[in-house]
Amino acid sequence: QVQLVESGGGLVQAGGSLRLSCAASGRTFSTYAMGWFRQAPGKEREFVAAIIWSFGHTYYADSVKGRFTISRDIDKNTEYLQMNSLKPEDTAVYYCAARSFGGTLYREVEYNYWGQGTQVTVSS
Repeated sequence: QVQLVESGGGLVQAGGSLRLSCAASGRTFSTYAMGWFRQAPGKEREFVAAIIWSFGHTYYADSVKGRFTISRDIDKNTEYLQMNSLKPEDTAVYYCAARSFGGTLYREVEYNYWGQGTQVTVSS
């Protein structure tokens, strides 16, 4: 089992920045990739970004490309999501996720483990 704990959400004005963190514990040696998803009120959960844990390759949704940066600290078993130039439409609950195998990184059903979520609210 892998446990994931997010932190760093909050309220920010449009144009501002936030950094989310996700600390992993447990059987972290089995991690192939980690990702971030988000769910806005009344909408389905959607892919935001993912990172291949060992190689550091990164992938982004078009809606956040150029504004968000995913990274990881292997020694701390922690992934991060740096969010810049935030927009009101980025308002959502952000979830950290981890997976033990390769496949289609934007498909949430392929992730084994999930955090509890952290709220990000961007005011206009």
